[in-house]
Amino acid sequence: MGAEIIGHIKQLKEIIPGVKYHHEHMNGKGYPEGLMGEGIPMIARIVAVADTYDAITTDRPYRKALSKETAISELKKGSGTQFDQKVVEAFLQAFHSGEI
Repeated sequence: MGAEIIGHIKQLKEIIPGVKYHHEHMNGKGYPEGLMGEGIPMIARIVAVADTYDAITTDRPYRKALSKETAISELKKGSGTQFDQKVVEAFLQAFHSGEI
């Protein structure tokens, strides 16, 4: 849906794979196409981690924000299956150094 919305905007062409595929999982159990591993564009793997962290740590209409620690725990749980392990490691390094 999001990729279709921005698909016609020439200046956003490079980020379309991140928008389209950020719900794909490293183990192939994601959507929309069931891509797995290296078949998932790197930008989508990065967006997946950032989007998940944001979804957990911000208020939603259906629930209050959860703690940063909860978000980190969920990222660690999904590392290697849902998320790219190297992307999670880089995110954790940035988190622990105070960059996030």
